[in-house]
Amino acid sequence: MSHVIATLAAIGLIRPASGTWGSLAAIPLAWWFHGMFGFPGLAIATVCAFFLGWWATAEVVKNTKREDPSEVVVDELVGQWIALWPLSFGLWQAGAGDWVFPWPGWVAAFVLFRLFDIWKPGPVGWADRMATPLGVMLDDVIAGVLAAAGVAALAAIAHGVMGL
Repeated sequence: MSHVIATLAAIGLIRPASGTWGSLAAIPLAWWFHGMFGFPGLAIATVCAFFLGWWATAEVVKNTKREDPSEVVVDELVGQWIALWPLSFGLWQAGAGDWVFPWPGWVAAFVLFRLFDIWKPGPVGWADRMATPLGVMLDDVIAGVLAAAGVAALAAIAHGVMGL
């Protein structure tokens, strides 16, 4: 079960760029949580996925004897969901339709999250260097927070300055 969770039902086995595939898979799942339960549902699912992913990652690391197995992509799911929080929250607050998830927001969240996850600036790199299951999860959480800040800033510019 830990392997199924850690690899997002084998999505992490897709090559090349398993992390990108994990991030892509996270978007329709986030859309589903947002559509069914609004932002609170996505936020709760993210927290649950973090703790379940931490456990699953620890099990896979223990079994493979590798610090950060590339097939583990549950961390990308959590980070990508965090990057999508501003979009989900804004739509939920605005009372937009439950299944509305406009493309500029999720595309920006995806691109920014992948950028920070690959580049690993500052605190993202610090967490990555922890070389523990918690570090595996935290580097993506931090990359997700940075991406969420970028999404919020872009939304403020688009909706505030441009009036879209």
